[in-house]
Amino acid sequence: MTGAARGQGEAEARKFVEEGAFVVMGDVLDEEGEVVAAELGDQAVYLHHDVSSPEDWSQVVAAAVEQGPLRALVNNAAIHWTAPIADETPESLRRIWEVNYLGTYLGIQSVADPMAGAGGGGIVNISSIAGMEGIAHHSAYGGTKWAVRGLTKVAAIELGPRGIRVNSIHPGPIETAMLSSDRHGRPELFGHVPLRRAGVASEVADLACYLVSDASSYQTGHEYIIDGGSTAGIPMRG
Repeated sequence: MTGAARGQGEAEARKFVEEGAFVVMGDVLDEEGEVVAAELGDQAVYLHHDVSSPEDWSQVVAAAVEQGPLRALVNNAAIHWTAPIADETPESLRRIWEVNYLGTYLGIQSVADPMAGAGGGGIVNISSIAGMEGIAHHSAYGGTKWAVRGLTKVAAIELGPRGIRVNSIHPGPIETAMLSSDRHGRPELFGHVPLRRAGVASEVADLACYLVSDASSYQTGHEYIIDGGSTAGIPMRG
């Protein structure tokens, strides 16, 4: 579980432990991650994990395999900002690409063999509705999330014969630290969302848990949008 120190990753770790899984939690926010792992007790362990580092991936996967068959991976770690195309730089693009795309790629690559050796499993890549449609000022972030969406489909095709299912989740506005602080707790700002609210991290966690479970055993290579209807069409006015 990457990006597990807070937000959606933390909610996913808590959900998976609740369902009986042992969870290896990774993040670069060590203090926060260690607190969450301590709260989860013997069913979780926290490790410092830079998802753009192959060496870190090797250590995290080894720790997971020590606990038993590796059956699931949630690629949750990401960074986010908004900026016009004119303001992005090669340095900023490399930074976001290394975390959001390369980190996801390395995760799939790192778990494929041990997961196949365990008899198969499920991989969930957290993308975004910015990977489903164009959103102004999201050229950098959205570009990585479109790439994650495409990578998911390729991985599903390649890894399906090995018993590994790969799907992507595309959240809309979710009440986490990644949502701008001036929007928290202000439902009037979500008039464009048919359900008239932001989502909560536990709703994403429930979907991720389903997608790695036997209940979704014939589902792979697909996008699962969780956005309160944001991408359904033109919003009602008034």
